[in-house]
Amino acid sequence: MIHPLQWIPEEKRIPLFRILLALTLVLLLVFQALDSPLKTPVSPAGIVSFELAGSAVTAASIVSAWDSLARIYAAFGLGIDYLFMVSYALTFALAALLVGEKHGGKFAAFAPRVAWAAFAAAGFDAVENIALWRILTGKATAVCAALAAFCASLKFTLILLALIFVLVGWLRKARG
Repeated sequence: MIHPLQWIPEEKRIPLFRILLALTLVLLLVFQALDSPLKTPVSPAGIVSFELAGSAVTAASIVSAWDSLARIYAAFGLGIDYLFMVSYALTFALAALLVGEKHGGKFAAFAPRVAWAAFAAAGFDAVENIALWRILTGKATAVCAALAAFCASLKFTLILLALIFVLVGWLRKARG
């Protein structure tokens, strides 16, 4: 399997990774600020509660518990999340490539799968956001909350697997 970022010249990979990681971390801080008004007794985990609501009734109760400012924060967060998707997918994919190069062997063989999984996570995230936007704007169909929860679950699973792969590869001693 070919790694999707193999085309990036070796000497540019680490500097590009640092830029992408910084952007991803900055966006995480932005999301932290945006999430504060979304935390209510109905949505104690903020936007994550909304993402994983799973039913139209639960999702509607979350949205109705938010005031107009919180809804604006949620809408802005859904929009900026598209930049975040690109950022985290590229960051994880490039990190997987670097880990694969560091260790070779099974790490190198598995790195392309991790990279493609990061891009798949971003794809699930995009579908999730479309469903959440429809709920937030009152145009939801009966399946929107279930679709959002399904896509969010897959997204979080793939991101967690990528994070584990990258951290294990980063913390493990390089091949000698």
